[in-house]
Amino acid sequence: MRPDAAAALQIETDFLSGVEMNIEAAKGGLLRGKFWKRAQHDEGDRLRALMAEKRMYDRELLKSLPTNRRVALHAFDRSLLFWRKRTGVATASVLAPLGHYISDDTGDAPPIELGELADHIRRVVGDAKVPHLVGVCSPSGFTDEARSASLGMPNVTVVLVEPDGHGGWNVEAGSKDVDPRVLRMFDPEGTAQKIERVNDYIEAHRTDLLTGAMSASSVAKKVNLGEPMVQEAFARMAKKDGELRLSRNEGDFLLYRGAPTPIAEKQSMSVIDRIKQLFSGDGDDVEKMNVLMERRAALAQRRDKIYEEITILEKKEAELLKQGREATSAVPRRRLAAQLAQLRKDIGRQNTTAKMLNQQVNILSTNVHNLTLIQQGEMAKLPDTEELTENAVRAEEMLETLQADSELVGGLESDVAESMTSDEELAILSEFEAADEPASHARVEDAALPKAPTEAPREKTAELGDAAPTGEMADSGAFEPPQTDGTPNARPADPEAS
Repeated sequence: MRPDAAAALQIETDFLSGVEMNIEAAKGGLLRGKFWKRAQHDEGDRLRALMAEKRMYDRELLKSLPTNRRVALHAFDRSLLFWRKRTGVATASVLAPLGHYISDDTGDAPPIELGELADHIRRVVGDAKVPHLVGVCSPSGFTDEARSASLGMPNVTVVLVEPDGHGGWNVEAGSKDVDPRVLRMFDPEGTAQKIERVNDYIEAHRTDLLTGAMSASSVAKKVNLGEPMVQEAFARMAKKDGELRLSRNEGDFLLYRGAPTPIAEKQSMSVIDRIKQLFSGDGDDVEKMNVLMERRAALAQRRDKIYEEITILEKKEAELLKQGREATSAVPRRRLAAQLAQLRKDIGRQNTTAKMLNQQVNILSTNVHNLTLIQQGEMAKLPDTEELTENAVRAEEMLETLQADSELVGGLESDVAESMTSDEELAILSEFEAADEPASHARVEDAALPKAPTEAPREKTAELGDAAPTGEMADSGAFEPPQTDGTPNARPADPEAS
């Protein structure tokens, strides 16, 4: 899906939803009548035919494209007894280049030309026997010829609407002598949305309020709105934020940051405390800060205007320098050289003035900063050294007492455990210990005694000879292994034989 197609569909939806509510609100006022009929049309069939020519049958793609929808409200009045007479029609329509969004062209959508606009209005209006109010919105804009030309159709009032690129809309009259109420009716952006857009701009550039100010004229150019609407947004913002201030300087409204709002006094404050506060002069610093900040805002605004003038002079300098280089005669070169010399002197003077204003703004900012520190220090109401020392000593004593109590509780718990044991339980515990002593002694004696020799392995017996001793010889132990030298061992004499 093309990104510009999704954007065009969103513009179509936003325009129709906003204007339709305005048309509903105009019933009985701008739109005269007692009976109403709502009609809705689109060019979906034409878009499907264009897609079929290119062999494009994607339904999801069809849903994501604009279809040049339009909403019409027909007004009727009673005629005779049962008849109704149509008194007017208000139509909000969208005109987008549908063929572009399904083409292979990678460029931006082309603006609507005068001929295409005139054909669209003729299809929408038809035979204009009653007054028609037609608002045409183009997501891709209109050509200069379409904006400046007057269609000159009787009983038809045309309003051209296009996105302005700043989140708003350009609403222009496409006919002569258009009632301002008609322009407001076909503006899809309401007053609350416009003020919200100004608030968003102020929040995005809130850092400019720290050392300078915002003027209603400059913000109006940035957000493409009228100065009265921006002034209304300034007033609401200042009412909402207690630190913002409004001022008028040379016919322009300025929004700047003032002193912080002091903390509200407690309801339980006594009469004596109130009198002390009145005569203590706490509000002098706040008033002084407001005056200094207002003065700083005016100086910063003047400095910004000088910077803009310097930029214009620098462009003029570059233009004169280019003309002097391109000139082939000595006379125009001398004239351009004199103009360039004077222009550079003017630029130098403006830079000197801007430098002086910067120094003045810096001095005021330093003074405001010092007063802010003093005010913040007084608002904190920190304890003095004596109170801090006293609290530290009390905290240390509390910790020592807590440590002693903890040790005492630990000793009491062990004593209580011993005292809770009965004599019978102590006797049983003694029996447990006595039963464990013989078993432990037996295990010690068993470990000290040597172990009995085990039966010699058969492999060792086989090494002593071919025949192993059996019977009485084996029992008497008379058999002895031969000596290592091969001689038989001497046998002791049998005492019975002797």
